[in-house]
Amino acid sequence: MNPSPIKVTIIQAPLIWADTEANLKYFTSELNKYKEQTDIIVLPEMFATGFVTDTEDISETMDGKVMQWMKLMAARLDCVITGSIALTENGDFYNRLIWMRADGTFEQYDKRHLFRMGDEHRSFAQGKKSLIVDLKGWKIKPLVCYDLRFPVWSKNRIVNDAYEYDMLIYVANWPASRSHVWQTLLSARAMENQAYCIGVNRIGEDNKGIPHIGGSVILDFKGRLITGCDDGKPEIVDQILDYDSLQVYRNQFKVALDWDEFNIVID
Repeated sequence: MNPSPIKVTIIQAPLIWADTEANLKYFTSELNKYKEQTDIIVLPEMFATGFVTDTEDISETMDGKVMQWMKLMAARLDCVITGSIALTENGDFYNRLIWMRADGTFEQYDKRHLFRMGDEHRSFAQGKKSLIVDLKGWKIKPLVCYDLRFPVWSKNRIVNDAYEYDMLIYVANWPASRSHVWQTLLSARAMENQAYCIGVNRIGEDNKGIPHIGGSVILDFKGRLITGCDDGKPEIVDQILDYDSLQVYRNQFKVALDWDEFNIVID
């Protein structure tokens, strides 16, 4: 029996540079107005600070304010909340995606591909492993921003005669100047992996004068737009995703039988 439909909620938002209090206040206000029941709420990359690489100034510990906020909101809304935050652990700094469940348990994924053109690799430690989570029978692979450019890291597989995942999620601070790349690669990742693909990006200008227009979308397994947010507009968008139609497509177009087998070597 296939998993039941799942509801995804994406939040496209402006972020205030290096101001955790103001950003958490904004998201609290937005979520307090949210009256629907959902399964997953997706926030942008580094939603509490913006894409700040001054790690000493903005990073928190794993029991810090942002983690506590995520636990509180996930419990209050009875759903998963995910997004990445700047965290410090054992002397290193990470751009770490948190998959926070309603019961306070969580999974984590450290961003693998660090954006060297923004000197992210000089400030944060590189992630060493990917993450696949289970929710209502769905297998979901969450990733962070620049990871989108690296198809091998995102690649679906057949494991024990089953697809490794059914949905990709990318949280991002992706600039407006490369919005065409954002949209194109999201569609490509959906098509090549035969999976739903979610991309959630911020809006507004950051402290370096770089504009972001969002382009947050929910795509089907053929890379087609199901729904999304208007460019430049703060918005909350919901979509129920159906597993049965995904399974029908996979059974009709069995490209996965010809996927290359490979292993990724982590240094």
